[in-house]
Amino acid sequence: MLSDRIGRTALAIGAITLSGATAIAVGFVFGAEPWLLFAVCFFWGITVIADSAQFSTSVAELSEPELIGTMLTVQTCVGFLLTLATIHLMPPLVDALGWRYAFMPLAIGPALGVWSMVRLRVHPDSAKLAGGRK
Repeated sequence: MLSDRIGRTALAIGAITLSGATAIAVGFVFGAEPWLLFAVCFFWGITVIADSAQFSTSVAELSEPELIGTMLTVQTCVGFLLTLATIHLMPPLVDALGWRYAFMPLAIGPALGVWSMVRLRVHPDSAKLAGGRK
């Protein structure tokens, strides 16, 4: 509902930015009070999934009608592949960088996501999103 009001790309950019910032920050609360680590991780969990619905809806709104199912399938597969790669990448990152800095590379994905959403926002097709609310 919020993305229908403020726009899909606007909400996605905000959520992705918060997710990336939390990925950078989470390592710095490692070893802190457990409630603080829980709070930061809980916030990260909310922000890291907040953009998913925006991506799916945007794909559905921007795809040719006969390709919507295929495009949503591709999007889902790429999302799972990235999740799988990230999970397997974490142990070597922890070994190489330590817990404090291992999560920082996870901000690369959100940075690319923000860049992509900004590019979509200025593209003429973005007028098809959320009834013209980019």
